[in-house]
Amino acid sequence: MKFTGHKLILSTGTKTSAALRGALKLAHMAAMSEEEFEKELAAVEGNRFFQLLKSSGAMNLAEFPSARYAARKYAGYGLKLSGGDLPELADGKGDLVGMIQGIGQEKFEACFLKDAVMSDVERAEECDITVQDAERLRDFVNRAFIQAEFEGAAPAPAAKVFSAVAGIEMVEGAPVLAFFHREIWKGRYKVDGDKLAELLRGLPDSEKTGIEKVIKRLEFADKRKTTLYRALEILISVQADYLATGEPGRRRPLSQKTLAKNLEVHTSVLNRLVSNKSIQMPWGMEAPMTVLLPSSKEVNLERLYALAVENPALSDEKLRGELKARHGVDLSRRSVAQYRADLALSAAGGR
Repeated sequence: MKFTGHKLILSTGTKTSAALRGALKLAHMAAMSEEEFEKELAAVEGNRFFQLLKSSGAMNLAEFPSARYAARKYAGYGLKLSGGDLPELADGKGDLVGMIQGIGQEKFEACFLKDAVMSDVERAEECDITVQDAERLRDFVNRAFIQAEFEGAAPAPAAKVFSAVAGIEMVEGAPVLAFFHREIWKGRYKVDGDKLAELLRGLPDSEKTGIEKVIKRLEFADKRKTTLYRALEILISVQADYLATGEPGRRRPLSQKTLAKNLEVHTSVLNRLVSNKSIQMPWGMEAPMTVLLPSSKEVNLERLYALAVENPALSDEKLRGELKARHGVDLSRRSVAQYRADLALSAAGGR
């Protein structure tokens, strides 16, 4: 019985170790910048076992249902042209601009930005343009994305480097995401269980092990992608009022702990995921993701500051009343006085 118990302990320990290794791997991927993660995906997709999975049909790519793509600003669609090497769209009035506008954003994204397997002839037919124009647009998109990668490199490292994930645009009054790294956000990896079983059936053990390792890496990559995608969707929904107005006091308090619970991930994983990521706000400013995860105190400080500046004669008690009337926040008079001190605001009559 002792021997059996010893074996049980070893088995449990092995499972725990595997779970721990998995958690560490996910945390490592979560902490990667978008640039690092894109290289990780390229390395996996260049692996011969991945190619075997893909060619056999055991591995497919499922698009994110509402993903939009951008690479920092062009003609309303988001490609950055600061380098000046893409004169076709530099002034926003070239014939390619008119062609893209005529095609329409949805069809343009489907035919030229997403990874649909289409020939230039098919693109031309779908978009009602000539084959030559389809070739020109495809060439432009390829050059634009390549240039965007080079433009993304900073000339010198900052004190803390943030990796830009996406821009937020307002469409009919609602915030939507436009991702900067197309190769990351083109979709999720999906395994066809039946085709995988068929593929593995005729392979030696060493090959099976290689395939299993690739699948496990892709599982972690997908977890990282879907967690960040869902986090951003939740954040822009919760902070829609702030994103529409640009007023910090319109933000709603949301802790990382609460968001992690909604995403069903450990708080430490979410912290690694958001701590070095940034997003481009609708008004053009790039800001850390954590701006959309303010504490109650941060939000109340912003609200109190706006009220005090708007009404410099209000006493602490009246500021307290205004906070409750406008925002439903019931703070003690002592808390209001402390917040005012934190903001370095004088008492009523001294502002």
